[in-house]
Amino acid sequence: MSRGTLFIVAAPSGAGKTSLVKELVDGCSRILVSVSHTTRAARPGELEGRDYHFVSQQRFQSMADEGAFLEHAEVFGNRYGTSQLWVEERLKAGDDVILEIDWQGGAQVRRLMPDAVSLFILPPSRQTLQDRLQGRGQDDAQVIAARMAEAVSEMTHYVEFDYLIVNDCFDTALEELRAIVIARRLRLQVQREKHQQLLTQLLS
Repeated sequence: MSRGTLFIVAAPSGAGKTSLVKELVDGCSRILVSVSHTTRAARPGELEGRDYHFVSQQRFQSMADEGAFLEHAEVFGNRYGTSQLWVEERLKAGDDVILEIDWQGGAQVRRLMPDAVSLFILPPSRQTLQDRLQGRGQDDAQVIAARMAEAVSEMTHYVEFDYLIVNDCFDTALEELRAIVIARRLRLQVQREKHQQLLTQLLS
């Protein structure tokens, strides 16, 4: 069985990354989203093990010291990390894995796993980004302003990624995201391993 592909998907908060990834995974087989560990408190509707693994600062630090994370970073005072063991197990099993992480985490992962495919998602405008952040109804004006400032800083790192998607029309952005996954699965190396028996029959 061929090894799966690790996809790094990054975007500023409010660009629609999570919605796009969820729709992709729901409609595509053998692709999983890595569930990060975080020190932040769960938001309304979030579940342990589905959205995040919620851990204490002490537990997070212990895991970091043990080298358990493929990448980890601090965002808005909270820490986030990706389990290296879980990712490796899924890739070896032939599953594709998506990491929804920021550009800092993406840089860490690319150094350790240079075969990873990285995508950056942009909003169609600053106004749209601000409208989306305000529309969540979860943060006050000060937090939204901080997130906007951080988003502008994050977006300067799009040049470090392999692919760029502008999430203006959701369906179009989803189609583009799906196309990248499909193209990766159709690479010669992957197809040759998958269809080894057929190729032998055709060419013998």
